[in-house]
Amino acid sequence: MDYHETSSEQGVFPENHANDNNMASLLEQSLGIDFPKRGEIREGVIASINPEQKQILVSIGTKSEGVISGREFEQIPHDELAHLEVGQRIPVYVLDPEDQNGNVVLSYTRARDEVAWREVEELLRSKKPVHSKIVGYNKGGLIVPVSGLRGFLPASQVSLTRRAMATGDSPEERWGKMIGQEIDVVVIEVDRERRRLIVSERAASTETRESIKERVIEELQEGQVVTGRVTSLADFGAFVNISGADGLVHLSEISWDKINHPSEVLKVGDEVQVKVISIDRDKKRIGLSIRQLQEDPWLQRVSKYKVGQLVEAKITRLTKFGAFAQIEGQEDLEGLIHISELSEKRVEHPKEVLKEGEIVTLRIIRIDPENHRIGLSLRRVDSMAYADIDWSALEEVIEEVDTSSEEDESSSTAKSTAA
Repeated sequence: MDYHETSSEQGVFPENHANDNNMASLLEQSLGIDFPKRGEIREGVIASINPEQKQILVSIGTKSEGVISGREFEQIPHDELAHLEVGQRIPVYVLDPEDQNGNVVLSYTRARDEVAWREVEELLRSKKPVHSKIVGYNKGGLIVPVSGLRGFLPASQVSLTRRAMATGDSPEERWGKMIGQEIDVVVIEVDRERRRLIVSERAASTETRESIKERVIEELQEGQVVTGRVTSLADFGAFVNISGADGLVHLSEISWDKINHPSEVLKVGDEVQVKVISIDRDKKRIGLSIRQLQEDPWLQRVSKYKVGQLVEAKITRLTKFGAFAQIEGQEDLEGLIHISELSEKRVEHPKEVLKEGEIVTLRIIRIDPENHRIGLSLRRVDSMAYADIDWSALEEVIEEVDTSSEEDESSSTAKSTAA
């Protein structure tokens, strides 16, 4: 019985038609040859590399070597090609089990790509963390390679600690400094068709918001200046995230100017510099200040005055303990005349001596920069204790008047000469 008859009787071939797949299978069984199949991934050994002919021969256990050539050769990145050598084992993808020349046509990049996608699909199933390194960024997050594929780490999936360091308005400012940093991520989405690979650092992190806050509170020092981002606004102040923990900037610590709500100065997302002014480690609270890093306008306004100086002021309010007076020419500079500083005689109420809206001469007896307070006195206006100061002030006035008179005289002479 010949080969064809035996095969027909056993049902290997359809009647009067040869089937290539069945033939290959039969030959595998009879000759012990493992013929490659289209789409199969195999591990082969590099037999030769010929850059001039753009060809790599790979032994994959068949009677002849498979070939990587033409476009498949050109698709191999130059840095990888430079590291390939004879005898090295590499994965290959079977494009064609036998071309018109009888060669097995292979692809290295397709095999590497397929292996990579299979690996990330397994990582998606296992939720196993992967150690990698940040290699790039875009406006939405970071680029992290996994198994040779470019994984995207959205900003929302960045760990709380790392996100707290993402300061700045542009992607370069937020993410640029992180390139090269090591990172652990978990694969959370794989889409081969769209070549979409999404990873998460938060899913790989064991840190909780509470543990991060505890660590930050331990590391912070009062008086330290740090950069943070405004996370929320409330009637009583603004919350600013620093290194993953929220601190409170009370309304009174936002600005030197009087404001009724934080939204007058800040908005959520603003990057701000803050000074740590209090740390309550038991209650896990962080007190911050923005205004203490700004120049105090009150100090600027009061810098032209000194203790002992006489000033003109307008009485603005009368209280049981004294009177408030606004220094002339300074809308936001107000001082207190304590009831004991109104007169040498005993005074039961300031209204016995002063009335609101009245302009009076007062003496500055105290300047308290820390508490923004000025102490004024009516009874010490004519005090001999300040005679030297008054005399010096009078000399300055006389000198200014003399200088002004000389300038006016010079101007008049010049005009007469011109005439």
